[in-house]
Amino acid sequence: MTVLDEYWQNFLKSTGRDTDEKCSGDLFFEAKGFVSDQLTALVLSEKKTAFFTSFATYTIDQEPLPVCGELYIVLDRANNPVCVIEITSVTILPFNEVTWEMAKLEGEDENLEQWKERKTEYLQDEGDVLGFEFSPDLKLVFQTFKVIYRWLIGSIDLQTVA
Repeated sequence: MTVLDEYWQNFLKSTGRDTDEKCSGDLFFEAKGFVSDQLTALVLSEKKTAFFTSFATYTIDQEPLPVCGELYIVLDRANNPVCVIEITSVTILPFNEVTWEMAKLEGEDENLEQWKERKTEYLQDEGDVLGFEFSPDLKLVFQTFKVIYRWLIGSIDLQTVA
């Protein structure tokens, strides 16, 4: 049994969930200008309650779109599980229709212009790798989530986030 399997079983047992309930996968948060553990600390402190992904990522990788209620194990940079999140909403919208109310839920930027600048650079880099071109009307998948279980195996320092 892997560490992730053990973590999932501990989650199911300690929350009284059905032992047949399946994990939708694991997530590793990363963003330009942030060390992954800083983003994980934002998730654990509930300052980060959303993230955006390009719609193209799902179509190119032939992955199904996320669905409300899916459960994911969040990993730190050492691949240790740190929490379980539940997807609470999924919205598909063009990049140029993202509002500050949405962007600030990522917990990473001071204003919408900073978010747009950082996200544009990220999406251009992602497009170069995956084979799509960034444009202001590029479709994004906006997901909100809540932390529903925490049990730290690694050593995330919550003090790294002001």
